[in-house]
Amino acid sequence: MGEQIKLARLRRNLSCALVCERANISRPTLLKVERGAPDVAIGTYVNVLLALGGLDNDILLIAKDDETGRIFQDLNLKVKRRSTKNEK
Repeated sequence: MGEQIKLARLRRNLSCALVCERANISRPTLLKVERGAPDVAIGTYVNVLLALGGLDNDILLIAKDDETGRIFQDLNLKVKRRSTKNEK
């Protein structure tokens, strides 16, 4: 995710300083975000996405179509089974 954020910043031709100012973070924090460091708060990632120009809506797409979750959910559904008829 960090690499994607960095590429988005570069495509927009935004400097680190400008993104830091807009996101209200320090340069080392932005560099951690762009490396995808797990110790950065999710709110910081959202602020950086917002600073890049409205990419914060992308965060809403996370787990939107949760295929794996649906598989687990379907496995736990109760299925009524009928007994077989004994034919003579």
